[in-house]
Amino acid sequence: MAAVHLRIGDLVWGKLGRYPPWPGKIVSPPKDLKKPRGKKCHFVKFFGTEDHAWIKVEQLKPYHAHKEEMIKINKGKRFQQAVDAVEDFLKKAKGKEQNSDGKGDSKGKKASSKPLKILEEDDEDLSALRDPSEKDLTDSDPEPSALERLGAGPGSGFKWETSPVKDDPHFHHFLLSQTEKPASSMEPISKRLKIIEEVTGSTSIQAADSTAINGSITPTDKRIGFLGLGLMGSGIVSNLLKMGHIVTVWNRTAEKCDLFIQEGARLGRTPAEVASMCDITFSCVSDPKAARDLVLGPSGVLQGIRPGKCYIEMSTVDPETITELSQVITSRGGRFLEAPVAGSQQLSNDGMLVILAAGDRSVYEDCSSCFQAMGKTSFFLGEAGNAARMMLILNMVQGSFMATIAEGLTLAQATGQSQQTFLDILCQGQMASTFVDQKCQNILQGNFKPDYYLKHIQKDLRLAICMGDMANHPTPMAAAANEVYKRAKALDQSDNDISAVYRAYIH
Repeated sequence: MAAVHLRIGDLVWGKLGRYPPWPGKIVSPPKDLKKPRGKKCHFVKFFGTEDHAWIKVEQLKPYHAHKEEMIKINKGKRFQQAVDAVEDFLKKAKGKEQNSDGKGDSKGKKASSKPLKILEEDDEDLSALRDPSEKDLTDSDPEPSALERLGAGPGSGFKWETSPVKDDPHFHHFLLSQTEKPASSMEPISKRLKIIEEVTGSTSIQAADSTAINGSITPTDKRIGFLGLGLMGSGIVSNLLKMGHIVTVWNRTAEKCDLFIQEGARLGRTPAEVASMCDITFSCVSDPKAARDLVLGPSGVLQGIRPGKCYIEMSTVDPETITELSQVITSRGGRFLEAPVAGSQQLSNDGMLVILAAGDRSVYEDCSSCFQAMGKTSFFLGEAGNAARMMLILNMVQGSFMATIAEGLTLAQATGQSQQTFLDILCQGQMASTFVDQKCQNILQGNFKPDYYLKHIQKDLRLAICMGDMANHPTPMAAAANEVYKRAKALDQSDNDISAVYRAYIH
């Protein structure tokens, strides 16, 4: 097959590493952005995002010739929005072409009828309007006709290069945000999904929070089950559905399933039924007792487990509970992974959770598209129980920190200092963070709508203290914070946000 020639202004499908193809347009790179050495490539602007990237020529396909093929294999919502953006671009371009019909240029040339070549007036790239007789950017051969270029259809033998980007030391992809200066906004595309082997043997898969990331996920063809639609579970399921996963849901309060059924989820009548119907079943419930009951209780998950079925425990529980659940699942031939999440309801809704996984490594890999849909980063921490330990340590630190912030705010008030000024100073120093700013602002506004339940952080503090006792390690700070949260619970703050610990100091 003759090589496909592409040049500035062409609409294409560009493939970044292991991610699915995404619609874009070849544009001129910024003058101070150098072309990667060693490989022939084009600078592509992606539709539906603010991302650009250098893409090797073998990772590009003409847009029109492969449109039908690409739409069949990609079902994500953001992917469809990107395709719609291309179609809008083409409609506007066609309108401009029709308006210019019969109006030859100063040399009497007829306006080009190639939709791939037409640019809008405000487009940053005008070089696509050059004379067609100019040489192609990729080869020295003359530019082929539109029919020749569009003739490379799905059956033409055109295949994506499948070697991983990381295996090619001479070529690097870069994302370039339109809103930032080129010199400060280039970063390796490997940030989008990279695996890091640490000395401890743990692994992390990291995905950046670009729309191009979540929007270009290829969902697994495995059937997904999800048990528990609380603050965290609801956001997770919503993102799984948005990214095209087939999801069956169950919740103890059945009414919570209705919204997700409307979004395309299927309904499971019992945990056992969900586990038997699905290849991979996730659960995200409140505490160790709820996690055990879900698996071991009447019509529980264990009754639906068959050889090869996967069960992923996302609840924040103690390592002993994880060990017990792992043993009973694997005793039935099932495969087990724990994957508690660090974050909040807002981060869950945004698909920006941090997933801590441990257990069966093959299950972790099978869940790759699920973890990309629900989170920005996931870590594999080895044997089952390690993720529970790490999660409890993280929540112990967060809970203790929140109690200290509340103590500082109330001490400022008690000594006649402005709480707002305290917050302003805090947010200009080394402890400045979105977490501090949001929680303190909510406290000052009296807004304790739960983003993470106070009762759950107290549970995590209690479990962390027990874990410290078993390891013969002192946890006096956590113990002190735990008492403050217990007082807040006694003041009926259990179902409020963790920032409601503030009220333990003013009553």
